[in-house]
Amino acid sequence: MIDVAPANGKVAERGKGGAGGVREYISASRLNTWMSCPLKFRLRYYDGIKTPTSPAMFVGKRVHRALEIYGRHRMLGITLQPGDVAGRMIDGWDAAVEEDEMSFAKEEDEMAMKKQSVDLVAAYLAHVPDDEPAPKAVEVTMKVPLVDPFTGEDLGIPLLGVVDLILPDEGGQAIIDFKTSSRSAPPHEIMHEVQLSCYAYLYRQVTGQNESGLEIRSLVKTKKPKIEFHEYPARTEDHLRRLFSLIREYLDALDSGKFNYRPGWGCSMCDHRIGPCRTWAG
Repeated sequence: MIDVAPANGKVAERGKGGAGGVREYISASRLNTWMSCPLKFRLRYYDGIKTPTSPAMFVGKRVHRALEIYGRHRMLGITLQPGDVAGRMIDGWDAAVEEDEMSFAKEEDEMAMKKQSVDLVAAYLAHVPDDEPAPKAVEVTMKVPLVDPFTGEDLGIPLLGVVDLILPDEGGQAIIDFKTSSRSAPPHEIMHEVQLSCYAYLYRQVTGQNESGLEIRSLVKTKKPKIEFHEYPARTEDHLRRLFSLIREYLDALDSGKFNYRPGWGCSMCDHRIGPCRTWAG
């Protein structure tokens, strides 16, 4: 078993705001946000500007919760039927709506989101192989010091991550992450490199062993849900060298306090594209 603290289904990503909160830990999501746009990073993590939970994010969180319920039961030797998993997810729906301050223009909109969530979970459970072994860990929080494996330097800040699923296989144990998306995405490893490398480093530090492989399991929100499993090999020295090089650059940015505007295709999906982003002048 993996000796780490289980997550409670939610990890605070906004921290306390300001430099102190940002320096509490590093995570893959913080690194990816900073890489996509340093100004977006500053607005979210320094200034603490909250953005509303989008319908897509809400569905993703509900689906993750359902798969967590399913996986935790599998760890106990219990295989829930799809209807049972969906029922447990719906039982917690109203509380989640209140917590995330969701609002719906029409009751039909909320019902459509419920149906989409249920359909995604059912499609995933139908796709999972019947002989898949029981998980070793589900929705597990890992937090370890960041120590450069090549120089031995302690960077003075921990790495934090929540791994969705760890499964045993012939080569050891595989790290698995769930994603929900609106469309299929090409299985390019580089799209997920930071997250996969972070998870591999966490796993190795916690267990003292190398992962056997990594996998992204995508639940695609098409009219008829699609499920895509993409497997990736264990991380190499090159992966970890790139990760630590990126982390050092990130820490340099924190030290300098420079978080420049970086316009690009991602702006169309950013909640900060109006308001504080538009008034920023450097």
